[in-house]
Amino acid sequence: MLEFPFIFGLKENKEMEKYYVNPNIEEAKTLPSSFYKSSETFSDVKDNIFLKCWHFIGDENSLIPLSKSAYPFILLDNFLSEPLVLVRNEKDEIKCFSNVCTHRGNIVINDPGKYRNLVCGYHGRKFDLNGKFMSMPEFQDVKDFPTECDHLHEFRIENLGPFLFAGINPKFEISGTIKIINERISFLPINQFKLDKNKSKDYLVNSNWALYCDNYLEGFHIPFIHKDLNATLDYKKYDVEIFKYSNLQIGYAEKNEICFNIPSSCQDHGEKIAAYYFWIFPNMMFNFYPWGLSINIVKPLAVKKTKIDFLSFVWDDSKLNLGAGADLDKVELEDEEIVQRVQKGVGSRFYKNGRFSPKMEKGVHHFHSLISEFLFK
Repeated sequence: MLEFPFIFGLKENKEMEKYYVNPNIEEAKTLPSSFYKSSETFSDVKDNIFLKCWHFIGDENSLIPLSKSAYPFILLDNFLSEPLVLVRNEKDEIKCFSNVCTHRGNIVINDPGKYRNLVCGYHGRKFDLNGKFMSMPEFQDVKDFPTECDHLHEFRIENLGPFLFAGINPKFEISGTIKIINERISFLPINQFKLDKNKSKDYLVNSNWALYCDNYLEGFHIPFIHKDLNATLDYKKYDVEIFKYSNLQIGYAEKNEICFNIPSSCQDHGEKIAAYYFWIFPNMMFNFYPWGLSINIVKPLAVKKTKIDFLSFVWDDSKLNLGAGADLDKVELEDEEIVQRVQKGVGSRFYKNGRFSPKMEKGVHHFHSLISEFLFK
């Protein structure tokens, strides 16, 4: 009778050992190649990472600028595929609800626009703009009705200026990360940043989502892959700061290259900083340049296929083609090429895992450690 639990325990321990990442970067190994090509692991990532984290929704000025309005969307379509709806109520409060009717599961709101109430088009169940059940035809004889289960499920919302995040079932608080970003870039008027649709686009990458993040989280490859970008940055000063569920890479400008004008009241006053690259676990990238902000959201589609949303929010368009923030499309295509090569490489029978550079790959080690923590703790 003891044999089966014992065997199960051994199997579980082997899985934990396979994805264990030593907290000491000098001794640690990278995640094994199996992580980037296993369908079972891809499913575990969905359930144990993405469903337990915060997600970028968009900026309120573009999505839901008017009171008494709603904006329906699918969170991470073709992956989480969760139907949600943003609502700005009568008090101008922004809320996020499940967009699924609590009667028979129909989608409640199909089109963005102005709404006095949220009414399901299937059988007429009505909710107010706070997600509360209001009425339902032919339900007068139902006992013990309505209950809490008959309201729309509400999800938490946090914001970085106009930028909205929703927590499905978050394992951590994002407010600490937002505070870190706000303090670091307090001199930038992010509420004045405007979405430029002409400079925003989607990319499809034939690689695992985590390989794309691995590449983003180190500047080690810049001299080898991004010749033009490297010419604008002081590679020797490139720095990484690690926080609990986020990290920051700082790109310092070469002589005569454009940089931020940082006031004396700020931490980085006197430094020639060309870019702040903030990453929030597991898939959000906020890249601040003197011209504004490039947000990159990494969206898993399949084990070896990923969609990248590039969203450009411009503040000073006179600086768009200068310095580290210039020609981001070229940088992206260079990154895609190398990441797709790595995906082919980790498919080799003769590659298992690698080691980290303690100086240059702190961000990747941090990322791998968080993956290990979420999957097996």
